[in-house]
Amino acid sequence: LEEAAFQLQQIFRIDISIALNILGIESMRAGHCRVAFTCFKLAADRGYSKAQFNVGLCYEHGRGTEKDLEKAGFYYCQAASSCHPMAQYRYARYLLQHGPGSHWDRQHKAVTLLEQAAVAGITEAQAYLGVFYMRGLQPQEKRGLKYLLLAANSGDAQSRYHVGVCYEQGLGVQQDLAEALRHYRQSAAAGNRQARERLRA
Repeated sequence: LEEAAFQLQQIFRIDISIALNILGIESMRAGHCRVAFTCFKLAADRGYSKAQFNVGLCYEHGRGTEKDLEKAGFYYCQAASSCHPMAQYRYARYLLQHGPGSHWDRQHKAVTLLEQAAVAGITEAQAYLGVFYMRGLQPQEKRGLKYLLLAANSGDAQSRYHVGVCYEQGLGVQQDLAEALRHYRQSAAAGNRQARERLRA
């Protein structure tokens, strides 16, 4: 009976959190940012990762509350620890730009989170990692190209442009100008200005 009561409490807690988060989303869509933030915060403080991510967004962009990057990082961290992929991406970006601690520790933790988010299919994380591995102090071109291709295949025109650069310059792959042109054309067709300029050149 005790176990059953505990399970019922858990279900009730989760259902309330889901309802509050949905109410927050609807309030945000209606332009009631303060109400939305209150709903997200109530659900977040109950441990609901989707609401924790939404609270992070509110603090990052100053929607319904004062802009506070430290608090945004805190809530992204909470959601990321529950394996929320977009929170993993956002918290990784926070660590790289604003986080506490040594640069090496922050970078190591951020890359781990970015890789988790990339594997979960977050295009932004794939694109970020692709560029990160290409431009690092010790470039890992093959690894960078792998993530750029993932992002490009998810529809990211900027990553498609970078893949073209890889083929044109032989970065992480054998140089192939025909393949570079193919990627530039696809990127340009998706509206990428750099790809259009590269094609003209």
